[in-house]
Amino acid sequence: MNDDLLSPITDEQRADYERDGVVCIRNQFDGEWIDRMRIACERDMAASEGRVTEVANEDGDATFYSKVFMWRDDDDFRDYVFNSPAARIAAELMGVDAVRFYYDQLFIKTPGASAPTPWHHDLPYWPFRGNHIASVWLALTPVTQESSGVVYLAGSHKWGKFYRATTIDEDPRLTDPDLEVCPDFHREFDNPDYTFLSWDMEPGDVLVHHPLTVHGSGANRSSTRGRIGLSVRYMGGDAVWDPRQYVMIVEVSEHLEAGKFPADDTVFPPAWSRAMNEEGRI
Repeated sequence: MNDDLLSPITDEQRADYERDGVVCIRNQFDGEWIDRMRIACERDMAASEGRVTEVANEDGDATFYSKVFMWRDDDDFRDYVFNSPAARIAAELMGVDAVRFYYDQLFIKTPGASAPTPWHHDLPYWPFRGNHIASVWLALTPVTQESSGVVYLAGSHKWGKFYRATTIDEDPRLTDPDLEVCPDFHREFDNPDYTFLSWDMEPGDVLVHHPLTVHGSGANRSSTRGRIGLSVRYMGGDAVWDPRQYVMIVEVSEHLEAGKFPADDTVFPPAWSRAMNEEGRI
């Protein structure tokens, strides 16, 4: 399995990320990574342990499965977080010399899963502020719009918006009543004022997006093809700790200082740095 990039991140890819808030990166993971992580994700769903959200369709045989923090208990996910090219991809696109790991999240929509992913952006869920936080979303199955491919609003990370976090189960712990509700942008697909971006993906392709880029996805309308996506979040640069109300709880974080970069190796372990890469340690 490759522990570094198979080809350099290009200036064009960096420019796309800066302009649009999202970019699709292809062919940076070898087949061993793809097979290993697909098997790990399928194994995790079969176990149905930990933090799980399930939404069944009318027939009761389709599921939208999600889970976080797999890396804590599973060596495959841990190895991917710290030893795959994912961390360097995030660092290179954000233009920072080092990134730390925040958390991992698994999304599986089985064939026919009717639940959409509501339109949202990520930062309102998280106890951070800043631009240098990136999600690296790895496709482990072929992905099309029919099978619930993610759709992004180009440039929405520069709108100055901070939409209310939303969850399928309307979790009140994350629902800030003072924030604006994110519109249902699927109703605006024909609006020339917006540019929507999505990509057909092959296993091993990744989407990398800014924490304020608005995105969502529809139901998995395929009757034969499931969709597996593994998202890993990295931060560095100008990211600062912001433990406000209505955000995800981070354990053992009481000592972190608001407004400062959370340089704690236990809570947010280093995942990649240019210096470590040059020394051959990553």
